[in-house]
Amino acid sequence: MEKTAEGSSVDKKILYEYIDACALIRETEEDIRRLKRKKKTVVQTNVKGSNPDFPYQEQHFKVQGTAFTYQDDGNLRLEEKLLEKRKENAEKIKRRVEEWMPTIPARMQRIIRYKIFEERTWEETAVKIGRKATGDSIRMEFERFMKEI
Repeated sequence: MEKTAEGSSVDKKILYEYIDACALIRETEEDIRRLKRKKKTVVQTNVKGSNPDFPYQEQHFKVQGTAFTYQDDGNLRLEEKLLEKRKENAEKIKRRVEEWMPTIPARMQRIIRYKIFEERTWEETAVKIGRKATGDSIRMEFERFMKEI
């Protein structure tokens, strides 16, 4: 297994996790934005009332506030912390792969980028690599490399 700058190893599984980690980061950031919007949601309504003393005159009042209770606020804060932790874990996976990539041969970096990160077929990857490469030759080169690490 190849060692990263932090001394941790990178295996084939984490290359595939990289794609999910990047997607998870984007999705989690959207979830956090949704929570923050929910916390800022203000509800406004009109109510009728009257003076407590004679003459009882009808009056209209505007009442506004957030749409959630103190307990809801605590739950939202907890959910936000959990989302931040999920994002942090996904960023660790992403960073681990990004630190490892420059340590491998440039050709293999390109193969991994096209095949794993961009999810192309072996034939499409071969076309991008060029130099008379075929889908089978690129696949075998990748498999040999992955056995070595």
